[in-house]
Amino acid sequence: MKDRLVTLFGGSGFIGRYAAQALLRAGAQVRFAERDPRRAYRLKPLGGLGQSQFVAADLLRPDTIARAIEGADGVVNLVGVFGSGMARVHVEGARTIAAAAAKAGVEALVHVSALGADAGSPAAYARTKGEGEQAVRAAFPNATILRPSTVFGQEDQFLNRFAQLIARAPVVPVLRPGVRFQPVFVADVADAIRLAATEPGRFGGMTAELAGPDTLSMAELFHWLGATLHRRATFVELPDMVGAAIARAGFLPGAPISWDQWLMLQHDNVAGGGAPGLAAFGVAPTPLGSVAPAWLVRYRRQGRFNRRPAELASPR
Repeated sequence: MKDRLVTLFGGSGFIGRYAAQALLRAGAQVRFAERDPRRAYRLKPLGGLGQSQFVAADLLRPDTIARAIEGADGVVNLVGVFGSGMARVHVEGARTIAAAAAKAGVEALVHVSALGADAGSPAAYARTKGEGEQAVRAAFPNATILRPSTVFGQEDQFLNRFAQLIARAPVVPVLRPGVRFQPVFVADVADAIRLAATEPGRFGGMTAELAGPDTLSMAELFHWLGATLHRRATFVELPDMVGAAIARAGFLPGAPISWDQWLMLQHDNVAGGGAPGLAAFGVAPTPLGSVAPAWLVRYRRQGRFNRRPAELASPR
């Protein structure tokens, strides 16, 4: 591991920070490839002296991608966006990275996609993620493609967004209350990335679906959050007609929502069961209730000093 160099595209992002920490802790050298490398400077203390490198790389400039990959044993692509530019980033950018990795003779390529990626989806996010997988597989057949479910962690934009909404409003609207999620802990995803990037002989060519042990509906998630935060909010489950109108308007009180996100909510975000999961990497999935309350406590009134017992013991 100490002799392996892994180029990490998107290492300054939410998942990337945990993936970097997992790689550095295992002894790998990590090269952070960012459009603005200064975004990743704060991660330097995670490694030892000389263990981190920082280079400028732009998906729209293939020459910079090639320089960022030069000499690397493994490459991880974590770059993703919502809104405009999804095709450019998820498809063309992924193709550029995969082609450069193949040309450079890189041993391992890890492409982080998303659960529900489907080139035929009406949702642009899921569609471009699916097209990106196809582009990567065509350019680098032995790539490891990871499809995480909704990822949660201390800095996420999933649990924290809903928790903020519940903490601020006594009445909380719930879109698509029956749609189901299987949230996966960010550190578990990071461990899978680390193994795939450093052991291509075991994981090369695999497409894996990374999901947590808890499957719960949107309504169940909101009720669990309310209990965990010690908040007695009233949850109003909105009919689809109202939810669609809100999505068209682009704003739900307390949180923006796009039409594309609404389309994605039409389908459950759970593992299908036919693909390898975290168990293939020897990773035991972390239950939501075992870690999330530790940071969600800040949304309680009086924070950690609020000792009122929660109504629910687990998110099931």
